[in-house]
Order: sequence, then structure tokens, then C-alpha cells
Amino acid sequence: MGRAAGVLLGGLCSGIKRLPRVQAGAGLQYCLQVNRTPVRQCSFGNSTNDDDERALLDRIIRVDHAGEYGANRIYAGQMAVLGRSSAGPIIQHMWDQEKDHLKKFNELMVAHRVRPTVLLPFWNVAGFALGAATALLGKKGAMACTVAVEATISDHYNNQIRTLMERDPEKYRSLLETIKKFRDEEMEHHDTGLEQDAEQAPAYFILKNLIQVGCRTAVYLSERL
Repeated sequence: MGRAAGVLLGGLCSGIKRLPRVQAGAGLQYCLQVNRTPVRQCSFGNSTNDDDERALLDRIIRVDHAGEYGANRIYAGQMAVLGRSSAGPIIQHMWDQEKDHLKKFNELMVAHRVRPTVLLPFWNVAGFALGAATALLGKKGAMACTVAVEATISDHYNNQIRTLMERDPEKYRSLLETIKKFRDEEMEHHDTGLEQDAEQAPAYFILKNLIQVGCRTAVYLSERL
């Protein structure tokens, strides 16, 4: 028991990798020429439409990075409990794909100068705790968590795909390809969870609904903070 607690504590305290600092954009700048004629305002920088596009891109990359970070912590918690069980290789495979997702969004954050959500320290702890707690219910509990989380993430990605397609599918082609690929892999995780008897977990529907409410709340907050 003491050894298991040590493993959990070690995983929980692994910490958050420091992300590169990205300075905020300069925004609109104005010059005013004052003389005896009426004041003339000269604007430089992005138009209002460009600002809206920038805000959209920031919001998408920030929340998706937070989601993939949280998913990584969930799988870390599950592996701390079930890593040596028969479910270990299945969980590890899904975790490896989530690591690739997180790596990509780390790169996008640097490339587009997007700051991470201020809630990362909280998602670090909450994600690991959720993964470990559901894994303590056994393999079926862990898979129920996977089904709930991946269903929510897939719906979230679908909403982003619709938004970007309506805006400018050619302009956002690269980002759309990334999101579609990750959405498909999240659905694979969802289906794997069902194949591994997630629905037989104790109080499955209650557990699933509670986790999904938490996930939707996390998405809402991470987009804005």
C-alpha cells in the first residue's frame, strides 16, 4: 500500500513543464496629427476583422493545448494504478497518442505566440487525480473515464471544425487537418473504452455524466482564462 501511494504521489508531483513565454501582440497603434485642422487619426496594424481572427486562433489553440495536457495527466494517473495490469498496454497506447497531440499543440503555441491557460497547474492535479481515482475502480472504471472524456473532446473538436470551415477552410487548412486527425484518434480511444467493457463500470452513467460536466466546464474556462 505504501509503495502504491508513493507511485501516485510521484506521478502527481511530476510538475508542469515550463512553456516558453510568449509576449502579447502589440495590438492597434494610433498616431494623431494635431494642427489647426481637425484631428486626423492614422491607424496601423491589424483591422478589426484580423483581431477577430487572431482571437479565434488564440482561443482554439489555448483550449486544445489545455485539453491535451489534461488528457495526458489523466492517462498518467491511470498508468500509476494500472500500469502493470493487463490494461497497461492499452492505456499506454492511448497515452502515447495523447503525448503526440500535446507536442503538436506546444509547437502551435510557440509558432502562433499563444499563451497557455492560467489553469494549467489546476489541470495538472485534477487530471492526474481523475485518472487515478477512476483506475482504482478497476479497468472498467478507467475505461469509463476514457469514454466520457474522449466523447467530450471529440464533440469539442467537431465544433471547432465546423467553425473553421465556415470561416475560411483554405486559410485554416493545416489546423483543420491537425484537428481532424486528433478527433479521429480520440474517437478510437472512445471506441476502445467501450470494447473494454466501460459500460460495466460501477454506476457507469452517473460516472460518465459527472466527468463530462467537468470536461465541458474545463473547456469553457480554458478558452477564456
